[in-house]
Amino acid sequence: MEFANAVAQQPRSAVTLRGWNLIRSIDAAAMPYGLYISAEGARAQTQRMETIANNLANVDTAGFKRELAVIQARYAEAIDQGRDYPGSGSINDVGGGVMLRQTKTDFSLGPMKRTGGQTDVAIQGPGFFVVQKGDQQYLTRAGNFQLTAEGNLLTQQGYAVLTDGGSPAAIDPSGGPFEITPAGVIRQGGSSVVLALAQPASLGDLAKVGENLFKPLAETQPVADNDRRMGWGYLEMSSVQPTTEMVQLIETTRAVEANVNMMQTQDQMLSQLINRVMRV
Repeated sequence: MEFANAVAQQPRSAVTLRGWNLIRSIDAAAMPYGLYISAEGARAQTQRMETIANNLANVDTAGFKRELAVIQARYAEAIDQGRDYPGSGSINDVGGGVMLRQTKTDFSLGPMKRTGGQTDVAIQGPGFFVVQKGDQQYLTRAGNFQLTAEGNLLTQQGYAVLTDGGSPAAIDPSGGPFEITPAGVIRQGGSSVVLALAQPASLGDLAKVGENLFKPLAETQPVADNDRRMGWGYLEMSSVQPTTEMVQLIETTRAVEANVNMMQTQDQMLSQLINRVMRV
């Protein structure tokens, strides 16, 4: 920082006690308050930018649910540390900038796209497909499944799609044509299996773990029969709206630049002030 360089370049003999006391007061109050608030603002907006960029990167990912970055105002440091309280009217009660509180998943239904794929299935109501990854079960809305030569129904990442009985879904390659009913039943010849469709008690009980999967943090329940609605040969596409995300990306970029410019301005002002004090 320029102000630190300014102090280092001054001869100690030129600094009076009064000057040092003023510098100490600047370092203890003005510098952290101004620079740190701007730095925290830049960091929060950068994290928001990363969230938006991830949304845009998944604009064509089937079943993807967009993330929302929640920005929250911060209390001043003294209030956070319990040395003051909100509404006191003191110098500490002036706010502490902003921070990224959390990212939340928007579970809004994505648009339906007709693909005609034999193993494409879209959930048109509540619930999630259940897949097996290692020894853990996860949930997903992505129904762009693939069928192996052995007849196993897998996700694009190679994870087994499960039936309502908890076993991997399979279709006999030599068993002739098959169909998937609106209730999610795979029928082939005289046999049928039901695709598992689960729903958590609250969507807040789901945590994103990557690969378009959600980990349930609490027990899930099967979707009721009258609520099972699926479209065979359809896919639920990403819920990301590119135009909206691009507008937010531009807004966030400008906010980052504004905070960085504020940091540079405050640095220059402190440098000039310290140079003047050192001449006292």
